[in-house]
Amino acid sequence: MNIVAFARAMARQSGGLLIWASLLLPMAACVGTLCALFLWLLDQAAQTRLQHPWLLYGLPVAGVVVGLLYHVWGRAAEGGNNLIVDQIHEPGGGVPLRMAPLVLMGTVVSHLFGASVGREGTAVQMGGSIASAVGRVWRLTNPYEIRVLLMSGIAAGFSAVFGTPVAGAVFGMEVIRVGRIDYDALVPVALSAIVADWTCHAWGMEHVPYHLAFQGYAGADGHFFHADLLLLGKVMVAAVAFGLASLAFAESVHRLAARLRRLCPIAWLRPALGGIATIGLVWLCGSRDYLGLGIVAPEAGGASITDFFGAGHYPLAWAWKLVFTVVVLAAGFKGGEVTPLFFIGAGLGNALAPLLHAPADLLAGVGFVAVFAGAANTPLACTLMGVELFGTADIVYFATGCFVAYMCSGHSGIYLSQRVAVPKRHQAGSVMGMALRQARMKGSRT
Repeated sequence: MNIVAFARAMARQSGGLLIWASLLLPMAACVGTLCALFLWLLDQAAQTRLQHPWLLYGLPVAGVVVGLLYHVWGRAAEGGNNLIVDQIHEPGGGVPLRMAPLVLMGTVVSHLFGASVGREGTAVQMGGSIASAVGRVWRLTNPYEIRVLLMSGIAAGFSAVFGTPVAGAVFGMEVIRVGRIDYDALVPVALSAIVADWTCHAWGMEHVPYHLAFQGYAGADGHFFHADLLLLGKVMVAAVAFGLASLAFAESVHRLAARLRRLCPIAWLRPALGGIATIGLVWLCGSRDYLGLGIVAPEAGGASITDFFGAGHYPLAWAWKLVFTVVVLAAGFKGGEVTPLFFIGAGLGNALAPLLHAPADLLAGVGFVAVFAGAANTPLACTLMGVELFGTADIVYFATGCFVAYMCSGHSGIYLSQRVAVPKRHQAGSVMGMALRQARMKGSRT
């Protein structure tokens, strides 16, 4: 290639980047702003619920109200995260803009009345709906451009709500296919993740810090070594449990949701069942620790994500949180799965630490990211999330936990629209190219 042709190619590429920047910068800033509003509203909802414990008894009615709103105005948005992933694979009708206000309001109401849901699903859906709207405004019809724009919206929402731009960028690419990452969208996706995170931070939103004190063992020379073989083996054992917990969570949600659809064919009524079950579970376990996000306990000494990194031991907290979350998600409450998965993973790590004679904060940190990695089939993004949240010292343990959990979670997950690009087992080659909703059914028959 001569110098003139090279210059022309660079000019075309630079022009393309400028066009993408003109699309992505306002989109990411809008998503970051929405996520800042969302996080503020969640904080207000949580504080209000703690000040007025009686709100829990309104959860069944609140669920029905949100269900009716979706029934009347949001049927096209019911697919949630799976709709966005489907549109990336096969662009069609797009993601409706009304998804953003509906899911934001529905999630805040869920938290106000005590549903055990998360926030990632809401942020991703807001990002996807805003990105799709930008595509319609600019009249984009090229499937590649629509795909990149939606992936950028996913990355922007994830990055802003968790404060993890690197993990958010990788998540936006990794979540589409099981076992393969589409790096052709790296620059626009990374740009969107960084801008959305910066915008959310600029609005004054701060994320809860997690303190992982373990930084490795000191060797004979006094230097810290970050890959102790015995400890690495213990992490691998724990990671198998994390992967099985991921599988149990995902399959429990899908199977219970199917049963509830048969039991109550009217979709907007099903959340009432989840609300009633949540009230019953609170009476059964005698604690409100498992309501809402579970990042900080409502009372000192309670079970929460931050407490799992301390000296306390909580052997069954992860199981209670799993049950509380499965019940409301299967019933149709709006929110996300990820923060409850953080709770389940960190709690399971805390429970396993005495059995494995391993540092509790390390296993809590590994479980925090590994259970999510197994449930979302995103081990690389979750490894990087561990680094962004806890620091680089324990990256070997984060990576080991995430990839082992991913391999042990089977062809299932919380996003059934994901397609299997690389099967997790060689003998499972027949599921290649299938969406997880088909792959998991095929696996259950074999």
